[in-house]
Amino acid sequence: MSLAKVTWQGVWTMAQHEARLRLRSGRWRLLLGLWFVVVTGFTLLVQQAVRRTYSTSDDRGIVVYGVLVLFVLGLALLVVPSLTGQSVNGDRERGTLATLQVTLLSAPEIALGKLLAAWGTSLVFVLLTVPAMLLTMTQGGVPLGRLAVVGLVLVLLLGVVAALALCLSALLSRTTTSGVLSYLVVFALCLGTLISFGLALQLTNERYQETFTNECPPRELLVRDGVPPEEIERILATCGSTETYDSTRSREDKVWWLLAPNPFVILADAAPQLPPLSAAEQRRREQLQQQGVYVQDLRDADPLGGIGREVRGLRSGPGDERPGGPVWPYGLAFDVLLAVGAVWLTARRLRAPSRVLPRGQRVA
Repeated sequence: MSLAKVTWQGVWTMAQHEARLRLRSGRWRLLLGLWFVVVTGFTLLVQQAVRRTYSTSDDRGIVVYGVLVLFVLGLALLVVPSLTGQSVNGDRERGTLATLQVTLLSAPEIALGKLLAAWGTSLVFVLLTVPAMLLTMTQGGVPLGRLAVVGLVLVLLLGVVAALALCLSALLSRTTTSGVLSYLVVFALCLGTLISFGLALQLTNERYQETFTNECPPRELLVRDGVPPEEIERILATCGSTETYDSTRSREDKVWWLLAPNPFVILADAAPQLPPLSAAEQRRREQLQQQGVYVQDLRDADPLGGIGREVRGLRSGPGDERPGGPVWPYGLAFDVLLAVGAVWLTARRLRAPSRVLPRGQRVA
């Protein structure tokens, strides 16, 4: 894809054309309204459930926000493939693709314009979740910085899925096939990475020797427990010895990278760590505890933080006491490169005239 053939005006013109076609369909208004109702209703249900479970906590927003973000990502992964999964081959079936190809728009501009329109449409869905996310901040514990970073990563992930679905619509002639394969790609990124990690983990099993040292209990404790004197002497004579056992362990540090491209892993691991309690908050909790009111700390129940700690722990090898490093930069970089390659392939498939066409596919 040559950058010399790409202009912002051409990309924007194509994106506007695609957006107008989408807005003419009344089903998008219905879909947006349904999205808002589902997300808002889910947020209220989770909020009530958390309030009942952690009635004495003042940072319930941590749990509500984490559950909401993961739910929104899962719901968006069901919607975004439909935005571009039939974008190119759908135009070909309707006979309108050739009209675009004979205009002054280049193939890269058509590809990027279609991607921008679909990506922009997905951002509308994200914007409709902002009121629900702001509502979680009123429950306490969610800093604005976490909201911004997680939102940015969410937007990038939706762009990646849109680019992959667009590429499939350009490579395949049937809209039904490209639509189904778009969802299979989402399945591969979400569940396929988990399955691959589980299977690969079994191949990393290794045998090792573990040395165990018997500790010597104090003589006074044995006497106080009523142990007979001869038994005491036998225990003290045999304790302190070392024993070696053969055992088997799995090496998660060798296959952790299989989980890196997972969108849920990327989103959770990229979430900034929660700030520690301020001095004022700590004093307030101490005062309430003195009054007999126990305030529950929900930082350990953070869904995003919990997933992030688990995947980072996979990078720690045997005997490594330090926690593993972040995983999300590797996964996000892989997904973005995958999206860039998908856009490149889409542009190549949109070049006109085409030298070779798939069997049974017409030029238009």
